[in-house]
Amino acid sequence: MVNNTAKKLLNAVGAKALVTTQEDLRFYLTGFQSSFGVVVTDENSTRFYTDARYFEAATVALAGRDIQVMEYPRGEKLVELLRGYNSLGMPLDRLTAREYTEFLQGGYTIVDSADAFKSAMAVKSQAEIENISLACSATDKAFLQLLGEIKEGMTENEVAALLEYLMRKNGASGTSFSTICAFGANGSVPHHETGTAKLRFGDAVLLDFGCKINGYCSDCTRTFLFGDDGKHAEFKDIYDKVLTAHMLVKQNFHSGMTGRQGDAFARDYLETQGLAKYFTHSLGHSLGINIHESPNLTPSDESVFTDGMVFSDEPGVYIAGKLGIRIEDTVTLSGGNVVSLTDSDKKLIIL
Repeated sequence: MVNNTAKKLLNAVGAKALVTTQEDLRFYLTGFQSSFGVVVTDENSTRFYTDARYFEAATVALAGRDIQVMEYPRGEKLVELLRGYNSLGMPLDRLTAREYTEFLQGGYTIVDSADAFKSAMAVKSQAEIENISLACSATDKAFLQLLGEIKEGMTENEVAALLEYLMRKNGASGTSFSTICAFGANGSVPHHETGTAKLRFGDAVLLDFGCKINGYCSDCTRTFLFGDDGKHAEFKDIYDKVLTAHMLVKQNFHSGMTGRQGDAFARDYLETQGLAKYFTHSLGHSLGINIHESPNLTPSDESVFTDGMVFSDEPGVYIAGKLGIRIEDTVTLSGGNVVSLTDSDKKLIIL
C-alpha cells in the first residue's frame, strides 16, 4: 500500500516519485524522527530508507503502517538509488546547488514539492492538534511552576535553564527554540540573546519559550514584574494595551480571513494608542512540527486562514533601552473561531 499522505502529495506534485530527505518533512510523512533517511513514494509504495542507527527502531515504530522500512545501501548515492524514475518531486527551496546539479546531470527532471508540503502541513489533523495541545499544556504548567522558583540575583541563563527543565519535567522532549529570557530594558530587543544579567527587585521579565511533545511545538511569551518598585506606571499602561491588542485578535479573527486582516486587529488598535511604531514584528506565524511554518499573520500576507490551522497571537511593544512587552499564545481555528491552546492567566503578574 501507499502512505495516504505521501500519495496525496505525489499526486499534487505530478512527478513519478516523491523524494523526501529533509528531517522535518520525513517526520511529517512517517511520524518517525531520525537524523538520516530518505522517503521515496511512487504509485505503488512508500519506502523509508535509513541506516543501521535507526533501522531497528524504525522497523518497530512503523510496523503495521503502509511504509516499508529498508536499509540504505551503504556507499550508494541517492542519484543512483532512484534510477528508474525520470521525474522527482523535491522541495527546491531545501536543495543545495550541488544536490540540484547532481540530479540534473543524472538525467532527472526536478518538480518542486515545496508548495505541496506547505499547503498540506498548514492544516493540522486532529492528532496533530492533540500533540500541539500536549506541548502547550506542558508549557503552561512549567511557567506557573517557575514563578514560585524565581529569586533575586538569578541570571537570565539560570531562569531560562530552570524553565527548560520544568518543561521537560512536564513531558517535553526538548525545546521548540532557544528560550529567550530578558530582564528589564533587555526586553526591548524582541529576540534578546539570553545572558548573564542578574534579576533585581522591580525588573520586568520577558520570557519567550516553547517545547516539543511527540514532535510538535508550542510557543508562548509572558511578560511580568519581579516586584513593584512603584516606577512602572507607564509599563502597566502599555501592558494593558498590548493585552487588549492580543484579545482583539482572539475575539475578531475568524476562518476565511487573511493573515493581513488578523495582523490589522492588533496593529490598528495599537495605532490608535500611539504605539504601532513600537510594534516592530508581525502578529504571528503558523507552527507545528517546525516553530515557523506557513501561512503567517503579517501586514502583507493575503493567505486565507481556515479551521485546523495553528498559529501564534503575539503583539508586542518595544521601546529601545527602556522596555519590552510581548504577550503570546499558541492558538488554533476551530468552528470558525480562535481557540487558545496555551492559556495561563495573562493579567499582569507581579511577583
